Amino acid sequence: QVQVVESGGGLVQPGGSLRLSCVVSEGFFSFYSMGWYRQAPGKQRELVARISSTGRTNYTDSVKGRFTISRDNVKKIMLLQMNSLKPEDTAVYYCNFYPLREDSWGQGTQVTVSS
Repeated sequence: QVQVVESGGGLVQPGGSLRLSCVVSEGFFSFYSMGWYRQAPGKQRELVARISSTGRTNYTDSVKGRFTISRDNVKKIMLLQMNSLKPEDTAVYYCNFYPLREDSWGQGTQVTVSS
């Protein structure tokens, strides 16, 4: 079973920045598209950003221009740089494959944007 471990969340004021990291134990990490997902209280989990094996990126409209997804295939790490954070970005953030694998959810990392 593939293990994913997310980190980097925290409490930040509106307009602030955070960088999330995800380490993936998958040996063939470089072959797969990956995604960052988030789930806010009372809402369904949503795809925030995804990156293909070749580095092509795609973002949900609400984070375009503010978030940047990247990956390091040698270290098997995926990153999410989040700038100009808004209270509506508050959620638990998860990394997973794209399309997602139900058996590959990690614990997630909490991001709280509040003054």
